[in-house]
Amino acid sequence: MNLSKLPVLSLSIILLSLTVNGCTISNKQLPPSPEVTQEQQQKVLTSEEIHAKVLTVDSHIDWPYRQFLYPDFQPNIRHQPGEIDSGQWDIVRMEEGGLDAVFMSIYTVQKERDQGGHERAKAEAIKMIEITKKMAQENSEKVEISLNPQDAERLEKMGKMAIFMGMENGYPIGKDISNVKLFYDQGIRYITITHSKNNELGDSSTDKKQEWDGLSSLGEKVVKEMNRLGIMVDISHVHDDTFWDVIKLTKAPVIASHSSARSLENHPRNMSDEMLKAVKENGGVVQVCIFDTYIKKLPQTAERKKAMKTIEKEITVFRKGKMSQAKIEALKEKYRQINEKYPKNKPTVADVVDHIDYMVKVMGINHVGIGSDLDGGGGVLGMNDVSEMPNITKELVARGYTEEDIQKIWGGNLMRVFSEVQKVATEIQSQETSEK
Repeated sequence: MNLSKLPVLSLSIILLSLTVNGCTISNKQLPPSPEVTQEQQQKVLTSEEIHAKVLTVDSHIDWPYRQFLYPDFQPNIRHQPGEIDSGQWDIVRMEEGGLDAVFMSIYTVQKERDQGGHERAKAEAIKMIEITKKMAQENSEKVEISLNPQDAERLEKMGKMAIFMGMENGYPIGKDISNVKLFYDQGIRYITITHSKNNELGDSSTDKKQEWDGLSSLGEKVVKEMNRLGIMVDISHVHDDTFWDVIKLTKAPVIASHSSARSLENHPRNMSDEMLKAVKENGGVVQVCIFDTYIKKLPQTAERKKAMKTIEKEITVFRKGKMSQAKIEALKEKYRQINEKYPKNKPTVADVVDHIDYMVKVMGINHVGIGSDLDGGGGVLGMNDVSEMPNITKELVARGYTEEDIQKIWGGNLMRVFSEVQKVATEIQSQETSEK
């Protein structure tokens, strides 16, 4: 072997190796692969930064009914969390919680199912809509009534919060289908077919017995009218048979504005795996309900039960809006002492995210959202009012959810469905016009 040729041979081998790997030699430093560059350059956002960045939407807060009962409540000031009369939502705490948009629930208590009862419920629903609009008008520098998904995006860029409205319980519709358009014109963008009792539209999941075996004939017409107008059909609270009737009938994706997974907590208000899968096939979204007994029913101590029994009648009077301010203050003190001595055993944010995890596993990331049910019984440890909503994002990040995942869960999925419902309505109305 000619030893004098070894350096040349070695250089040739090096050059061949570099060529095979797709590289060239120059006096410049070789850049890393595009994947590495993107990974290295991408800033890892904290949960707080993600929460501030994504559009956050809660599909169900019951503030209007609380305001209807207690008109002296001031929604534009911060109320101390945990007090019996502080509620779980006000504008200040909404800002603190980084919540960009909310569907205010226009909820009516169901009483007599006759013309008088329906007219009373209709009048009360209209009154709560007016209360909500008045609140927005008086605080226009912070919030604005919204009617379309684009409104939420526009307002977020302006640093303002969006106030949508949904109607919980089709009871105010009564037997008059024209009321569906009346409420649409008033700003209602979803209607929950039933509440805790059967009504003229269909069967509830929690009434003593079925009446219609699902949707009534009027309920079927109402679903079609909601599709035509662009109102989201909300299947929270409905009986399983009512749910399946809606799924067969609707031309647009549906929502469950506040429901959780029945496999984790076996309650008729929650949804079975089969129902969750059906919503996925329909293209809809299920908004996890943060109501403690729908998340995880936990035993309470005998001492707390006994203590709460002593103020049970007073709480009932308070919830009906029939208590003087002096008596409210006395009740607040009793309630505070009981909670201090015998704290309520409640599930946690981690338990809530267990439901999100499970529903994502069953349905996929594109079909899960959040509907807190605050001011309607919702709330868990770590998320007991609107100011604590970042704790959900924190738990999601801790479990490995990406920014894109969190954006979908916190509002992206619901806004997609909202847009598709409006698109279907446009198509139905265009077809009607062309057939005339």
